[in-house]
Amino acid sequence: MRRVHERRVVCTGAAIWARAHPRGAGHIVRGVHGRRAVCTRVVTPAAAATELAAWEPPDDAQRALKYALLAFLDARPADACDRSCAPGHLTASALVLDAAGEHVLLTLHPRVGRWIQLGGHCEPADATLRAAALREATEESGIAGLSIATEPLHVDVHPVTCSLGVPTRHLDVRYLLHAPPGAEPVISDESDDLRWWPVDALPPESDTVPTMVALTRT
Repeated sequence: MRRVHERRVVCTGAAIWARAHPRGAGHIVRGVHGRRAVCTRVVTPAAAATELAAWEPPDDAQRALKYALLAFLDARPADACDRSCAPGHLTASALVLDAAGEHVLLTLHPRVGRWIQLGGHCEPADATLRAAALREATEESGIAGLSIATEPLHVDVHPVTCSLGVPTRHLDVRYLLHAPPGAEPVISDESDDLRWWPVDALPPESDTVPTMVALTRT
């Protein structure tokens, strides 16, 4: 994508400083000729709502979060999945297990400072949250041929200061993925470290990873 210098780019539903956010805060900038840019949307809230509505959560707590996310999507029909939505936005995560299901791939996230699952913001051309989770996992792991479950595994809402540089919330939808046999991860610039961890010996600061791993055992 061409970087736009010292020019404000106006997109439907959001105004983005392209110099400060060259990835477009969830929009692709094309054909800028001094006035307006044509933008391609990320996952639409309607598409995300369809995915969540079809999911049957494993317990009451997850069911409550599911309906909280659906209410947020209904309240923000234009930008609920865009990182430009400062009150919060839906993100997509990937719990990547090895082919045997004995190890989970975790990243030492440079901003969070903990070992967590792979994942991140929805990007332009992600048609669904599931597609976003698969793309994020592939980019951050360097592993080709990942297989992904049809429906979410887990959802979570947490405060974070992300790429906007302001306090916000990630309404995170997590999917289960499996790597092909013998897969070797390749660290990207999105990680301080990347490592397979035994599912029964996870790092103590791994947040909700143990909960998600437990769900794969039920």
